[in-house]
Amino acid sequence: MESSSCCSSTAADLPRESFLQRTLERLPSTQSLKLAPEEAAPVAVVAIQRYLSEPSEGQQLDSYSYDVTITDGVWRAKCFLHPSLNQLVHRNALRTGTDVSVRQCSFVYNERRLGHGYICIEKIESSAEASSLLPRIKSPSSLPMLVKHGMERSVVLQSDVPLQVSRKHYLSLWNNDDPEGDMWISGSASPDPVLDVSKVTLLSSLESSFRVSWKPLPLLVKIIHKSRLRYYGKFGLKIDYPYQTYFEVADQSGTMSLVLWNELCPEYYRRMNVGAVLYLQNYTLKQSYSNRSRPQMDHHRMKNFTSVELCLNPRNPAAVITVVSPKSVLPQWGLPEVSYQFTTRSELEKMSNGSACDVIGLVTFVGRVERVRSKGNKAPEKYWTYRWVHSVDGTSDRPFILELFSSSQPEIFNQICPMTYLVCTQMRVCQVEGSLPYLTSSCETEIFITGYHKGQPYVSDPRVKSFIQWTKTLKDNVVLQKTAVGGHYCYPPPPRRFSQAATETSGQVPLVAASDLKRELESLQYREHKKLAIQGEITAIRYTNYPKKVSNEAYSSDTHKDPADCLMSPSSDRSKDNTRKRTNQFSKAVPFSLNCASTPAKRRLKYKNAKEREEQEEEESASASEEVQHEQQECRDSAASSWESSSWSKQREEISEHLHHGGLHQDSVSRRFTFDEKSALLRWSNLQPMRWTPQAAADAPPHRPCPGHYQLTILGINKQIAVDAAFLPVVRSDDPRAVGLSQDPHDNSMLSCLSSGFFCPLDSTGGDGELTPHESEEILATARGLENTHVVCVLELCQLGGDKVEILIDKVYRVMDVTLD
Repeated sequence: MESSSCCSSTAADLPRESFLQRTLERLPSTQSLKLAPEEAAPVAVVAIQRYLSEPSEGQQLDSYSYDVTITDGVWRAKCFLHPSLNQLVHRNALRTGTDVSVRQCSFVYNERRLGHGYICIEKIESSAEASSLLPRIKSPSSLPMLVKHGMERSVVLQSDVPLQVSRKHYLSLWNNDDPEGDMWISGSASPDPVLDVSKVTLLSSLESSFRVSWKPLPLLVKIIHKSRLRYYGKFGLKIDYPYQTYFEVADQSGTMSLVLWNELCPEYYRRMNVGAVLYLQNYTLKQSYSNRSRPQMDHHRMKNFTSVELCLNPRNPAAVITVVSPKSVLPQWGLPEVSYQFTTRSELEKMSNGSACDVIGLVTFVGRVERVRSKGNKAPEKYWTYRWVHSVDGTSDRPFILELFSSSQPEIFNQICPMTYLVCTQMRVCQVEGSLPYLTSSCETEIFITGYHKGQPYVSDPRVKSFIQWTKTLKDNVVLQKTAVGGHYCYPPPPRRFSQAATETSGQVPLVAASDLKRELESLQYREHKKLAIQGEITAIRYTNYPKKVSNEAYSSDTHKDPADCLMSPSSDRSKDNTRKRTNQFSKAVPFSLNCASTPAKRRLKYKNAKEREEQEEEESASASEEVQHEQQECRDSAASSWESSSWSKQREEISEHLHHGGLHQDSVSRRFTFDEKSALLRWSNLQPMRWTPQAAADAPPHRPCPGHYQLTILGINKQIAVDAAFLPVVRSDDPRAVGLSQDPHDNSMLSCLSSGFFCPLDSTGGDGELTPHESEEILATARGLENTHVVCVLELCQLGGDKVEILIDKVYRVMDVTLD
């Protein structure tokens, strides 16, 4: 193909027709090009990359900027996303693997740099559907990059670096802790140079050398702890790679902190691992920074030198770092062994709050990855990513409950799945009054799963060996029946009494006004989790149930549709027998045919004894058609089961706003793990990837119907705003949410279920995890006890992407169960 006047071509045999090329050719003639619908051919999003924004003289719309790589099947184009569109990325409405329509764009030249410019996307229409274009492209990364004619020599435009030239690297899309890009070097270094260890000094001699004129002698140390990365970039900071990480290193005299700075982090972070030996030259000493976390190291039984710390800088002076290969390490160097403090699950209750331990276990549950906004962080804003995990070690019938934050090991963090052996180091014990303790990760926590254990110092630990022997007694098919992936999960459960202190304290659920709830919902970013409480009264309840076969058939024609996205407020759809007037203020109702089709699903049945089971089976065998009709009627009754307070009919006409976010989504419910669906379940429970890969297109988990659940309407205490929320009670004992739940017997009234979170007693027979129609109706029949009852509702909020916002009821308190501090 011949080069056009505006574009360079580096590949032969390309189709002549290209939407991106044609658009680029039109851009020089206008300041901003607006494209009509018939002109805007769909293009696929193959990458979204984030970096710290450049300072601007006007109002800063966002802390971060985004480069979006799109393709039309002929060319790729890396474009700058106008800051006004950043919210599409924040909500994951604009995401990789989908088709978009560019409706307005411009070409922006860098006025301070010759030969540099890029397309700026100013208006775009995104789609929730998977791309129809990408499956036809064998390898998008092999397509040529579209560059304006005359800019072919620009290194920036041809490299994996931001279009804004003042920034030198990309960040991970959803947090600042994970290394991102090819600049993060991994693997072993070149062969060891000859080391002169004759002049090596000991750590014990450095404290006395601080603040005096001295020439640093080489150090020979072993890494015994490693922290996650810290990105400290901010506006106005003239540092290209603002990273920092610290290590605890040791020699025969004791331990000391070592800090790695700036561009040395991409070069060495992935090579400086626990157990590695370092030969250090040109380091500096600084007074220790006291306001940071430190690993607990009493078990090492070594002297800790805490007054000073070692600093490795890229310049002034430039540190010289040699990572010694294990085969070159000599015993006569006297370096200590890495020590661990593995704790079994049976010992956990006896450990003090805040103490540190290492654990190993077989994973049985992996929650979805969520994000939480870092408190006290103004600009740039920062999010932590985390997930909940359960693992067992055979010493107790209770699992470890693990809250794992990103540890700068995305290749491991994103691959945690049931049936893998998980090692977590430097976890902190959190004792919970009235519930089971859990472990949360620290800045020094590292995680390892099957496939990453080889060569780790802990493999020879006696407790690790004991665990491996125990796993040999297990049968996979038995363990698999107790596994789960994804879904809503939060721990610990709310306390028995709700307390509100005079000042907000850490871990306390904030009580917000109903009028603030809308702002809280609108401010949520993708997979961001918040827990808050509102006071008011419950004015309407509806039990919604989707029969399994019906839902699978009803949605098989549209694999991207979430049945729960059609859910509505409890009072917006009623049975035909309900003569109360419908209003048009609610979101659209699910068609009746989707609630009850001609092929009903089996509901879970409970039998008191074997004789009752036999009688039931005989009855089913004798009258199959009668059973079908019976279940159809049950389905109708269940789908239409609802209650509302006597005053709600009038109150809903007077409220100023009704927030209809409270549906249950497929992402809200955990799924059983299978090896066949492993990659699909991992992708489903992880965050949206920043790059599209062909494998990702094949990793869509099969859609499954949402379980039966309650939809509640909560009217704010001042009766101005109402909000819908879903309540999914724990029904099975093997539900991950049942772990640590106080299972005190209760009367299964609506209020007691909302207060306890579970249906009593929990089913241990391996049912489908749903209430039977009879059970759901019995509970709903007690809802009249909520009439005019002042309650405090603890809500769990999570933005699931696009317009999907999850609002779940965690616990309901009567006002008499509230403590004022």
